[in-house]
Amino acid sequence: MTEATRSQVEVRGRQALEPTEIRSFSKLFIGGEWAEPTSEALLAVVSPSTEQLIAEVPAAQNADVDLAVAAARVAFDTGPWPRLTASARGAHLLRLRDEIAIRVGEMAASFSAEIGAPMALATAFHEGALGLVVSAAELHERFSFEEQRDWEAGRTVQILHEPVGVVATIIPWNVPVSTCLAKICPALAAGCTTVVKSAEEGPVSMMLLAEAIEAAGLPPGVVNVLPGDRQAGEHLVTHPDVDKITFTGSTAAGKRIMGLCAERVRNVTLELGGKSAAIIADEIPLDDVLPTLVPAGILHSGQICAALTRVLVPRERQDELVDGLRAAIAGWKVGDPLDPETALGPLVSERQRDRVETYIRVGQEEGARLVIGGGRPIDLDRGWYVEPTVFADVDNGARIAREEIFGPVIAVIPFDSLEQAVQMANDSVYGLSGAVFALDAEMADRLARRVRTGQIGINTWDTCGVQPFGGYKQSGLGREGGIEGLRSYTETKVMMSDGVA
Repeated sequence: MTEATRSQVEVRGRQALEPTEIRSFSKLFIGGEWAEPTSEALLAVVSPSTEQLIAEVPAAQNADVDLAVAAARVAFDTGPWPRLTASARGAHLLRLRDEIAIRVGEMAASFSAEIGAPMALATAFHEGALGLVVSAAELHERFSFEEQRDWEAGRTVQILHEPVGVVATIIPWNVPVSTCLAKICPALAAGCTTVVKSAEEGPVSMMLLAEAIEAAGLPPGVVNVLPGDRQAGEHLVTHPDVDKITFTGSTAAGKRIMGLCAERVRNVTLELGGKSAAIIADEIPLDDVLPTLVPAGILHSGQICAALTRVLVPRERQDELVDGLRAAIAGWKVGDPLDPETALGPLVSERQRDRVETYIRVGQEEGARLVIGGGRPIDLDRGWYVEPTVFADVDNGARIAREEIFGPVIAVIPFDSLEQAVQMANDSVYGLSGAVFALDAEMADRLARRVRTGQIGINTWDTCGVQPFGGYKQSGLGREGGIEGLRSYTETKVMMSDGVA
């Protein structure tokens, strides 16, 4: 019985495995099959809530990367996938959607166990991912892969949008399945093949996605899945048979990848960090703001690139806002991800917890006022937990206002005019997300248009689900999702003819 078949038997019979039953894997998904890894190296999956080993998966080595790229290369160069009609590829994607839906329960349970997200949030992430697949499956209805344009003196040219080729897809640990689908589904819709390198943390839910891909019946080599470390990722980025890189992760890692691609003049899409600002622009009641503002800052323990971690508020309203944030955040329970009352789980790793705690110390040393949080929950003696934390009287030049913390830390920054608020929002190397909260809709619209960011909400916020998604400045290059995301996986060819038969 294949690993995919075993999963179908187990999961179809019940909504999900118990979270403590997270599965280990012994093989890699290469060329449409579960292949023996080329080494005995393993990735240890450690629970961030119990600090115990809960699973193991193979750690892909350079030789495994070579095999996966070769499979994707053959699938693109001689296989059926790029030569199918766009509607046929869309039909395959819809079958993939169905297979993912069968596994949502186990994916969510595994993700909760290995990353620490509360089960309700983990389930919402994976159920929401289904829409990404459907959206990509239907893109061909709105995108012309061929078009005719006038050239000169009655002559025309054909504009062909052809698949770019083999795509190296490198994803982070924070929301791996959704991030992966946001990348590979438009790539598949365009006719590309792909090699997916998942992160060292949280690889199990990605191996379950590989099972769904196998069960959906995609042709061999169209999608290959390799969990691995940075060395495997760099080997993939520099592989001569890869045509495009798509990466989500830190800005530092993105700069490294961009440099490697520059040496090879290689097509690259980057979705990187953020330090997004929410502007409270007028006398809008805080009861209308806080239900959006609080989760936008600390959801998933702040481990979301689009989080609103800077809150810009009129100086005269700062104390009112701080009191509201303190009261609202005090109601967010931190604890065991399996407890249905838990709102915030642990951070993904001890290293990440140490990083967040360092920033909290830096904030205090820089003179910001600690409003709530700042430590570890006293009732949790194990697990990599940090209390949701709010600082007030933060200077926009402070490190906690400028650097991405990737933890549940909100910086409240007072301003004296709306002009200053816009300048503060834009005074950042990042430009990923943002929001304006105001009663005056016209004024909010004007402010939102002036903030240099890839997405911005007016009295609302979303994680990364609004398409196309991407950022300005050091938040990345290119867009993911929608027509813009599909176009990034194509090359444009101009075909001329003199009209002679």
